[in-house]
Amino acid sequence: MRRPMFGGAALLLALVSQARAQRLDTGFLDRTVTAGGQTFRYQIYVPSNYRAEVAWPVILFLHGAGERGAHGLLQTTIGLGNAIRRDPTRYPALVVFPQVPEDSQWPGPAADAAFAALQETMAAYHTDPDRVYLTGLSLGGHGTWYLAYRHPDVFAAVAPICGWVGEHPMFTGSVPVVPPDSGPALPALARQLAQVPIWVFHGEMDPLVPVSGARDPVEALKAIHADVRYTEYLGMGHNVWDATYASDEFAHWLFAQRRRHR
Repeated sequence: MRRPMFGGAALLLALVSQARAQRLDTGFLDRTVTAGGQTFRYQIYVPSNYRAEVAWPVILFLHGAGERGAHGLLQTTIGLGNAIRRDPTRYPALVVFPQVPEDSQWPGPAADAAFAALQETMAAYHTDPDRVYLTGLSLGGHGTWYLAYRHPDVFAAVAPICGWVGEHPMFTGSVPVVPPDSGPALPALARQLAQVPIWVFHGEMDPLVPVSGARDPVEALKAIHADVRYTEYLGMGHNVWDATYASDEFAHWLFAQRRRHR
């Protein structure tokens, strides 16, 4: 005859069941967000050692043109997502990976959706609002300048990689990074981001995005003594993001930045 379970054994079983019910999913997780009446898919990366008792930094990553789509997956395979899979310890942070629809660009609704995904992530997890970072590559480097200009009080640091600020012949017709009524674009950009630590990266021999796309905004920022760093990879082409995101120096710099309250 089976004896009923009493005392410590019953309590242990109850605690185990409760722990399993409350177990938090980690890794790359599918999410959706609605912005401007349109639904966008995105992913978030939750470190395996995430604990709600700690306020975690957050990174918003903007992918390039080749990762556009509606599946919500490809944007994690290039750039920062690839770097995390290679060495998760280098980026101990929650990371938000929005995706641009086909034949679209970041400026406009896609950037609004990316920012909404960031806000949803910060509401759902225990995050540090003074350690929110923005980075992107190529088309996402352009989007990085766009979002940074519109939310300079949110980001503790910004890192555009092989991006640009003005027009690009392959990507015309998008919302300008700097609104036309703000005056000349680069001086206005520099004034807006003067208090935000920025590290810009570009390949000297980039055949897709001219290196002036990095040099020009860097010079405008330097002209007003903003906190800007610039790395130009000599002899390298468009893909300089692998070297950047694999860099311990970059990761250490990024996580050392704190939001500056104006």
